[in-house]
Amino acid sequence: MTDPDDDAGPLGVDVDEVLERAGFDAERSVLTRRQAEVLALRERGGRQADIAEYLGTSRANVSSVESSARSNVEKAHETVAFAEALTAPVRLAVDAGTDLYDVPKLVYDACDEAGVKVTHTAPDLMKLVSDEAGDAVRGRRVEQSLLVGVTTAGRVQVRRSTDAGGED
Repeated sequence: MTDPDDDAGPLGVDVDEVLERAGFDAERSVLTRRQAEVLALRERGGRQADIAEYLGTSRANVSSVESSARSNVEKAHETVAFAEALTAPVRLAVDAGTDLYDVPKLVYDACDEAGVKVTHTAPDLMKLVSDEAGDAVRGRRVEQSLLVGVTTAGRVQVRRSTDAGGED
């Protein structure tokens, strides 16, 4: 295994250089430096046992650090998606029971009213909504209320909503 005093970690990766190139800043990140190091090494094919040896800790600790890091990244993605949904100029409630084939017209009408251009075709919109909604859409039927947001740049976002019908 690589000497911990050497700059190159497992796989011959200089972790400091990788983090610097990626613009990692522990003061502004939801990740700790250790979490960022473990993710950087894992994403480059490092095995937990090798990373543990390099960092002078146990494989179980590396597994725990990695799990926490991935959870923090997912929470950060969710937070950004939530903030974008709140600020999107187009916020369209799609109620449970809606036919997926009706969603594109609803989106186009809402975008026209807000002066926002959406660049997706109707089939693309249906696929995007279905994919993003997961099991909230089955076949052609919306099973759980959704909130479809469209940013000023035309990016479509789909979120499950406990009460999409209550949107203004």
